[in-house]
Amino acid sequence: MKKRLVILGSTGSIGTQTLDIVSAFPDRFEIVALSCGSNIELLKKQISEFSPKYVCVRHDADRLTLVDQYPDITFCSGAEGLIELAQVPNIDILVVAIFGTASLLPTITAIKNGTAIGLACKEILVTAGDLIMPMAKQYGAAILPMDSEHAALKQCLAGIDEDMKQVDRLILTASGGPFWERDGSTFSNIQVEDALKHPNWDMGAKITIDSATMMNKGLEVIEAHHLYQTPYDQIDVVIHPKSIVHSLVEFTDGTMLAQMGMPDMRFPIQYALTYPEKWTNPWPKADLTTLGALTFAKPDYEKFPLLRMAFDAGKQGGNAPAIMNAANEAAVHLFLTKQIGFTDIFRLVEEALSDFTHNSSPSLEELVAIDQSVKDKLGYTHA
Repeated sequence: MKKRLVILGSTGSIGTQTLDIVSAFPDRFEIVALSCGSNIELLKKQISEFSPKYVCVRHDADRLTLVDQYPDITFCSGAEGLIELAQVPNIDILVVAIFGTASLLPTITAIKNGTAIGLACKEILVTAGDLIMPMAKQYGAAILPMDSEHAALKQCLAGIDEDMKQVDRLILTASGGPFWERDGSTFSNIQVEDALKHPNWDMGAKITIDSATMMNKGLEVIEAHHLYQTPYDQIDVVIHPKSIVHSLVEFTDGTMLAQMGMPDMRFPIQYALTYPEKWTNPWPKADLTTLGALTFAKPDYEKFPLLRMAFDAGKQGGNAPAIMNAANEAAVHLFLTKQIGFTDIFRLVEEALSDFTHNSSPSLEELVAIDQSVKDKLGYTHA
């Protein structure tokens, strides 16, 4: 039987690489539904290749145009359309590859249907992990991480059946992004084009900027806390510039397991799609004899203050991670559109964490509301 997939964000970096995997295993996967934002030309190519039965686009004007061209496909649009895709019958995996809290409600909808979630969107657990993880357990919906770091942790933990009583530390590796060795006093001169040049990974613009600020690793720390129910003082970050070791687990006996491989997102995406199996694939493999030295270093929390803020917000809990995430999402957009400088991202996130009232036990509705309030204050609308 083929696994039936719905991909939210099929034209983005994770979405297109997910479709690479589907193309490599045409007899094992079926694309039931796709969603995209505004890259309609790429969407049309995907429709021709994968023949989805359902398609969601961001703008209703695009939906009206596409309906005439593809009469056999059911089209929908906007936030409501994403929820419709999450309710398509008999889905095996909902791949969540759109960033931001727009992915929150469709993910919850799928979880309540018992559908497994291929999670590539950090904001879901960062914003609402305290609600999402118990809900997934209640409805029997697997949360399968597509981040290389969390997929690595899952593979390292498989040998102990994820018995966290045997774990002393989760260690997330970070490349350090393009500015790890740059003098922090020059950060105010960083341009958008500089920040988008990640040395190892091919990712979308938002996550690439998050990597440059190291907020990406901060978000992953909060995700790891929720995915593996691990206290923050048992989660560490180390800088590993080559991105060959994707994460490590230190056990209570002092030994460690590391998961290694080329910096290619298709490996962790495939692991989520085929879990718990591993299938032979055509992706380039690592050659240990040519890699050279693999080095590790402590992160610089002064130069990259968002990583410290993420630890602090995670420990504070409640709506603090949601406030931090919303401010960061807005600030990154402002930076990408050249309305603010690079270090203004740090400032705006810190100000939001200080300005907005802390709620220690927010409801889902309150989390959605605070997310919108923070973005409104910063003048950000994700059109």
